[in-house]
Amino acid sequence: VQLQESGPGLVKPSQTLSLTCTVSGGSITTNYYYWTWIRQPPGKGLEWMGAIAYSGSTYYSPSLKSRTTISRDTAKNSVHLQMNSLKPEDTAVYYCNAVGMGREYWGQGTQVTVSS
Repeated sequence: VQLQESGPGLVKPSQTLSLTCTVSGGSITTNYYYWTWIRQPPGKGLEWMGAIAYSGSTYYSPSLKSRTTISRDTAKNSVHLQMNSLKPEDTAVYYCNAVGMGREYWGQGTQVTVSS
């Protein structure tokens, strides 16, 4: 399974971020797989943001839930992250991750900088 993140590298404060994780080599509806967004701010550790399950159920970090939406497009086999009201502290490398059946896959990550 290969995951590829895409989206804008630079976003202004208060704007909305939209990222796409395009999946190949496997289906996002495969049983028991969870498709996750994780980010890493500069100089900090990994932060779990949320996930969408093979069933379509979604799960969010309590600290980000009010600003984050994770969705999927089964026709395009892709998972999406939308985060609104961006702040400079949202600057990070954003990763798409898949976990299921004892396996884990990562995308290469995409840098997002929030700056005016």
